[in-house]
Amino acid sequence: MDRLAGKVAIITGGAMGQGAGISRAYVAEGAKVVIADVAKDEGQALADELGADAHFAHHDVSDPAAWTSLVEDTNQRFGPVSILANNAGILRFGSVEDMPIEDVELLFRVNQLGCWLGMQSVVPTMKGNGGGAIINASSTEGLGGMANTVAYGATKFAIRGMTKGASHELGRYNIRVNSVHPGMIDTPMTRVHGGDIAMEYGASKIPLRRVGHPEDVAPLYVFLGSEESSYINGAEIAIDGGVTATHAFGG
Repeated sequence: MDRLAGKVAIITGGAMGQGAGISRAYVAEGAKVVIADVAKDEGQALADELGADAHFAHHDVSDPAAWTSLVEDTNQRFGPVSILANNAGILRFGSVEDMPIEDVELLFRVNQLGCWLGMQSVVPTMKGNGGGAIINASSTEGLGGMANTVAYGATKFAIRGMTKGASHELGRYNIRVNSVHPGMIDTPMTRVHGGDIAMEYGASKIPLRRVGHPEDVAPLYVFLGSEESSYINGAEIAIDGGVTATHAFGG
């Protein structure tokens, strides 16, 4: 229960879905957690549930000034940030031919730019305190292509690439940077695109014959944030029920 004792974590998109699962797991393992999200009601409710070791911060990951304030506040509230879980992300479907440019730009700003700004913002603190762990949420669509997710996949491939580059830049400071690649996970973000029917269809395409849940993903974040993974850097880890063991999901 103390695998993250003494750690201070920022979890973006931490109010719901995978982020809420990660927040709960981190507090259970002894970390102090800042739940950073645009979802005020859900984020505050989760922080209230988790008690004194959690704090909710309303946060837009695409805003550089918001990142500066978030890191400063976290450092003062709980101590130096030692883990960043860049979990925030959005999903939009659309073909190359028809997808509105506004959706493409929104995907870039939230998924890719948000991840970049998060890494950039925590590095000074981590360098000054002997290291840290950055965990970037990519996707199976960051490992292989799928129709109607070209713009989304572009951001997730970018996160995969940024992770590898950052792992080389930051490894000398004992800052480890790894990417996590979930497959189909049952969350509010995925359910909005088809509900139970989508979940059932997805399960039929997965070797384990079930979709994942936030509780399946959170232990990987605990491991990557803990000292148990002290020699894992620049890795890409799929957590997808076996989808990418052969072709990309839907391939």
